[in-house]
Amino acid sequence: MRLPEFLAQHASPAALAKGQHLFRQGEPEQRLAYVVHGTLKAYYLQENGSERIKSFITETDIIGSLQSAARDTPSPFSLIALEDCQLLRFEFQTLQDAADLQLSTDVVQTLISLAVKKERREYEFLCLKPEQRYLSLQRRAPKWFGRVTQNDIALYLGITPVALSRIRRRITTKT
Repeated sequence: MRLPEFLAQHASPAALAKGQHLFRQGEPEQRLAYVVHGTLKAYYLQENGSERIKSFITETDIIGSLQSAARDTPSPFSLIALEDCQLLRFEFQTLQDAADLQLSTDVVQTLISLAVKKERREYEFLCLKPEQRYLSLQRRAPKWFGRVTQNDIALYLGITPVALSRIRRRITTKT
């Protein structure tokens, strides 16, 4: 069974309005979601109330807290819709139960894609300056611009909105 067939048989459609959480940090969540349409933000909320953005999720991505679903623990992050979203929700356990060779191959490809994104993000944080991270993001994910606020872009890059404004101004001046 391929992923589209699995979703057709086992997933339930769900609509999420802009600003609505799919789940919150600290809550257990056993389901995953396939994004049909829309943009979501995965973020950590620190004790002092500040946000750290884990990632942005868009069409054809699968999102959920694997830690929470696989280990039956609270989710370490929250997931909120940045625009109206159409999702297909399914139980993590159902995915495990239905896993055959073809579906496993699809899931492994999804996990490899996620690992590559995380590896690139780690490299950029450890090795690139903020302006280089911004330019890399522009090349890698142009669809985020216009769908994600500048404030969220700044948080994702690990800089302040003021620093992002300066970077954007510098880039505009250079061109």
